[in-house]
Order: sequence, then C-alpha cells, then structure tokens
Amino acid sequence: MSALGRTYLLVALFFAAVTLVCTAVLLRQAVRDVQRELDAAQQVVDYLAVSLNERPQALTMALQRSLRHIRAERIPPGAERALPSDSQRPWLSRWLYPQMTPARVLHFEDGGQIRLAVNPDDEVEEVWDSLLQLLALFGLALALSLVTIRWAVGHALGVLEDLLGGLRRISRGQLATRLVARRLPEAQRLAGHFNQMAGALEAAEADNVRLTRTLMELQERERTRLAQVLHDDLGQYVAGIRARACLLRVQAEQPEAVRETAGHLEQHSLDLQNGFRTLVRDLYPVMLDHLSLEAAVEQLVAQWQGAQGIECRLQLQGAIPALAIEDKLHLYRLIQEALTNVARHAHASCVRLQLRGDAQALRLLLCDNGHGQPPERAGVGLRSMRERARCLGARLRLRHWPGRGWALYLNLPLKGATA
Repeated sequence: MSALGRTYLLVALFFAAVTLVCTAVLLRQAVRDVQRELDAAQQVVDYLAVSLNERPQALTMALQRSLRHIRAERIPPGAERALPSDSQRPWLSRWLYPQMTPARVLHFEDGGQIRLAVNPDDEVEEVWDSLLQLLALFGLALALSLVTIRWAVGHALGVLEDLLGGLRRISRGQLATRLVARRLPEAQRLAGHFNQMAGALEAAEADNVRLTRTLMELQERERTRLAQVLHDDLGQYVAGIRARACLLRVQAEQPEAVRETAGHLEQHSLDLQNGFRTLVRDLYPVMLDHLSLEAAVEQLVAQWQGAQGIECRLQLQGAIPALAIEDKLHLYRLIQEALTNVARHAHASCVRLQLRGDAQALRLLLCDNGHGQPPERAGVGLRSMRERARCLGARLRLRHWPGRGWALYLNLPLKGATA
C-alpha cells in the first residue's frame, strides 16, 4: 500500500472511531431524554384517562392532533383493533424506550372505546434525524479531509517522484541530471541539495577520469624511468664489468694491470649494487622491515636532504608507537610524498618535520617556508596523501598561508586508545 493509501486509511479509521464515540454519547443522552419526555407524557395519559372517563366527548380531532408523545384514538362500538406489539416497533424505538407502558383503554356504555398510550415516535424520529445529521457531518468532514490531504500530499508525492526519477538516472550514470525546483520551499531546498550532490558526483567523476589518466601516464613514465635506469645506468655497469672481465684474459701475465682491472671491477660492482638498492628503495622501502618508524624516517630525511639540498629539521617527541607494517608503509609513503611535493612545488629553503606520539595518538606535522600558494587543482600527490590517510583511519588537514608556506597535520588515533 502506498503512503497516500495508508494516510487515507488512518484518517478514515480515525473518523470512524470519532463517529462511533459521538454516536454512543448521542444515543446515551437520547435514552435519558426520551425516558424523561415519555415519563412526562405518561402523566398526561393518566390525567386524560381520568378526564375522558367523565367526558368522552372532550376527545376531539383537534385534541388528538395536538397531543405530543401520546396516541389517543376513539374506537366505535363493534370495531376491533389489535394493540401493537413491541416486535412491530422500529429497532431504534425499542432500544431507546425498551419498557413501554401498556395502553389505557376506556370502555363506555355504548360499546365504544378510547385507547390512550405513550407514543415515542416523535422522539425517536428526532434522535434518528440527529444521527443522520451527525453521520452526514462526519462524512462531509472525512471527504474534505481526504481531498485536503490529497491536495497537500500530492505536491510532496510529486517531489518524491522527481527525486526517485533523479536517483534512478544518477544510478544509471547520468550525472548531469538536475531537479527542477517546485514552488514549495522544502521542495526547493531538496532540489538544491540534490543538484549540489549531482554536481559533486559529476565533478568527482571528472576528477576520477583525470586521476585515472594521470595515474596511467605516471605508470608509463615510471616504466620508462625504470627502463632507462636499467638500460643506461645498470646496463652500462654490467657492460663495463663484462668488458673488464674480458680484459683480464689479455692481462693475465701483467699483475699490475690485473690489479687495476680488479679495482675497476670492484668499483663497478659497488656502483651496480648501489644502483639496485636505490631502485629497490624507490619501489619498496625495505628498511621498514628491519628498522623502527623513527629510524626509517631519519634515514628518509637524511637522503632527501642530501638529494634536494633543502634543510629538514626532524623532531621526534614522545614514545613513537610500533605500527603494523601496512600502517608503517602508508605513513612512510605519506611523508615521502609530502617531502617530494615540497621539493617540486613549494620553493622552500627549510622544512620542519615533527613526529609526536603518546598513548592516544600519533601526530605528524610538516611545514615549510615556501610561497604558500594553493594549487589550481589537487594533483596526484595530494590525492595520494589523502588516500593513505584514509587507509590509516587518520585525519589529514592541509593549511597554507601565501608568502609563509604550507602546513600538513595528520592525527592518527591508536587502536585501543581510550577517549
């Protein structure tokens, strides 16, 4: 059942309950009123019985028509008329006045009769009219309520239909979908929020497309760089080692030349080993498997400072907690990416890196004294840092001040820490 149907049902049940209560109250009061009126009419019947017994000619047609709640009829001599039984009375009359007083029958010498009885028909008819008016009133009120609900809820249902249609189109990938604002203020706010959400999804999809394209280009550049390193650097060392090894055959009888060639071979092997270490460190920081986080960060800072020529002041405060290898890798890569961004974009001469740990959290602060200008749009580096912070379950905040540099703050709550 739809929401509108359930609303109709609830309203109808409410009106039915109110109608039953009001009907019960009306009938209860009607019983008292009918009993009071008919008791008074019974006294009139008793008085008329005494009066007409002495003067039967006083019962005229005008008097019969004017009597209220009393049935008075003259029966000619020789005529027979059966008295009405209770079963012949209407149900409402029997319910309102169950104990009918027997009719008073006056007999005269000429064989005629005058029959006097209480007549509840007028009172019953009034009660019946009141019931009909009550039912008609509640029926009209119910109809007006349902029409009003249909009119009022119709606009809301229209808004919901628009929203459902928009969500269906969004789920099919039609992110350019927008809702047209209706006249209702709530509908306008809903359409505004929906359109804002759709715009954010569309922008996110465009960013994801750009990011995917950038990652693919970055992957190709990284493969190209690896190929160049293997071919130009490591390949040259291997070629040099091979050439020196071949030269040893010629210099077998020349001890000095053999020693010199061996020295070159040793240097080439060392250069080859260092090249492989650098390459492996770029692909995966092996030292994380053997060193603590603070030692690995110290080594990273020393290497970065030597390679970039930028001063980096490292501060380690408190007890740095031991993290799982995956969390340690994410944090290490985040610091590495942050330092790389400083070297590429900040034009800074000094960087301050602070790691502070306690029983509740591990906090990272990195700030520089560069130009502090915001980027036109978030690049791969910023997105990578945000994604790594999300994987860590940490909160990452970035601030910049033009002319004063950038600041990065990371708060990593520790598992099991109490608030």
